[in-house]
Amino acid sequence: MGERIPVYVYAVDPLSQAGVSGQLRGRPEVEIVHESDVGRARVSVIVVEAIDERTLTLLRSVQRNGAARTVLVGTHLDDAALLTAAEAGVLAMIRRSDAVPERLVEAIHAADVGEGNVPPDILGRFLTQVGKLQQQVLGPRGMTFSGLTDREVDVLKLLADGHDTAHVAAELAYSERTIKNVIHDVTLRLNLRNRTHAVAYAVRQGLI
Repeated sequence: MGERIPVYVYAVDPLSQAGVSGQLRGRPEVEIVHESDVGRARVSVIVVEAIDERTLTLLRSVQRNGAARTVLVGTHLDDAALLTAAEAGVLAMIRRSDAVPERLVEAIHAADVGEGNVPPDILGRFLTQVGKLQQQVLGPRGMTFSGLTDREVDVLKLLADGHDTAHVAAELAYSERTIKNVIHDVTLRLNLRNRTHAVAYAVRQGLI
């Protein structure tokens, strides 16, 4: 048996909190930590009715004060809530009706190592939402989920190869001023310090 995972459980409803905590307390894989010791938790399990503004505020508060890796147990997990939950840093989602001890522990283990864990139908709906976002919002603006346009990626690739802005401009058939503007836009939008930082960002993100 490996190290037990410290887990903080929170629910707006005290009965729900007691119920989920009780299911997990007998499991040798996890250790339930008290609110006063929340900073030691590696995973938080948040039990809610639906993903609304109150839930988002709760998620942010728990992540600021304790475990950033979150398992969300929800009664109502509709399509509109999926992207919102992902944006809030939720790694695993479970329907409340499916929250048996084995399923909870599986989700906690996944969250603890930074892996996603959601029911297959929810995952399918989530990917559909992601596809719509790319097609309807990012695509028309020439953007991708990396936050960079194809042109910006091309510029950063050439910079990473050691070329100066004049060479990059000639290679891509743009003016040197355009290349400088591209670099400026990337560093400003992504809060990067300079072109070297921009190249490092692109490398870390696997974009070049």
